Amino acid sequence: MDDALGVQPHQRTSDEVQSLGCALAVFAPFATAARLLGWSSGDTVSPRAVWCWVQAAGQRAMEQLHAQLQALAQGHLPTEEPLAADLAAAPFLLGADGVMVPFRPEGGPPQGKTAWHEIKVGVLARLRRHTTRTGKVVARLHQRRLVAVFGDIEALQQRLWLEARRQGILRAPQVVWLSDGARGLWHLFEARFARHATGILDFYHAAHQLWKGAAAWLDGRTTQARRWFAWARHRLRHGMPDGVLADLADALDVEGLPETARETLRTVYAYLERHREHINYARYKALGLPLGSGMVESACKWLIQQRFKGVGMRWSEDGFNHLLHLRLAWVNGRFDALFVLAQSPNP
Repeated sequence: MDDALGVQPHQRTSDEVQSLGCALAVFAPFATAARLLGWSSGDTVSPRAVWCWVQAAGQRAMEQLHAQLQALAQGHLPTEEPLAADLAAAPFLLGADGVMVPFRPEGGPPQGKTAWHEIKVGVLARLRRHTTRTGKVVARLHQRRLVAVFGDIEALQQRLWLEARRQGILRAPQVVWLSDGARGLWHLFEARFARHATGILDFYHAAHQLWKGAAAWLDGRTTQARRWFAWARHRLRHGMPDGVLADLADALDVEGLPETARETLRTVYAYLERHREHINYARYKALGLPLGSGMVESACKWLIQQRFKGVGMRWSEDGFNHLLHLRLAWVNGRFDALFVLAQSPNP
């Protein structure tokens, strides 16, 4: 809050004003959040004050998470969140993906070249079926929780496992991992979740690989390529991946095939063969499980893109991390707890 309230940005105001300012900043740029808070309070609020509150609250969130990760590493399990009986009996889904965010250059002038870094995002949710008024059965996500990190796969794995234990992964009747073909994410799956979960390779990413093979082998401009792709996609979707792999193997033996096309076909074949245990889509569909990782992609859009990739936005690492952890606290229902221990009015 600025001098209109006699408070400098680094000082504490009431918990209510700070929490409201931080909540607004979760969704809107700092200048917009300050203006909205000013309308609400009737006083002038500076964007700098809101920014400072976000840094303080975000730091508290990061310290809490660090303590929880340390406790888990020492064998102290987190308290499981309560679940209604119907949700506890529902399949437990989790998955991960990455999204690029613009950062300020490290060192040098702030107006230097933008540095793009990947933010890794994980999603955990329960999948429950509902019957609509028209009698149609649809599946919806419940108890959705997000994790994210500006760091490596190991850091993501730690956060995913902490949240998975908090959400009762070991008690779930069925656990499913959903992801595209990124090798780092599947290494994470194998290292931490394979013993608990069924892995599903995103069908739409797999189909995209098939199209690459068709275009390289039969020329993507031809009717023949489109027909083979449609037939291969149908077989992959309906439980016949062996036939697709056989076609690709035969294509690799075609004489006169350009080496670039042959290399693409080798890559596509290796991709599907590597995920042979993760492409039984007919079985997954029969079990009522999703075939795509759309829940992860939508989480990346909401958590990261909507707030961190606005026009002209570039972030420092600290500024990004503090706001990221506030957004995580909000979506995971833990935002209010960050302000419980904060001191109230200024002395």
